[in-house]
Amino acid sequence: MPTVLRIGPYRLFFVSLDREEPPHIHVRRENRVAKFWLDPVALQQAGGYNRSELNAISALIHEHRERLLEKWHEFFGR
Repeated sequence: MPTVLRIGPYRLFFVSLDREEPPHIHVRRENRVAKFWLDPVALQQAGGYNRSELNAISALIHEHRERLLEKWHEFFGR
């Protein structure tokens, strides 16, 4: 599970078994893990986060979306 980015308390990472899914990112903080699609940015799984924190995470993903997509394509080769 390669870490792509760390922002504050969040670790953004890929899961290598997710190759067949559309581009997305997992976001971990403590025992919570959310999943967001990247194109377009959309919540796929809340993973225990509350709405306020999901909105903050979504804003971070929007801000870094291009870099995350670039890293996705580098890692998965597509």
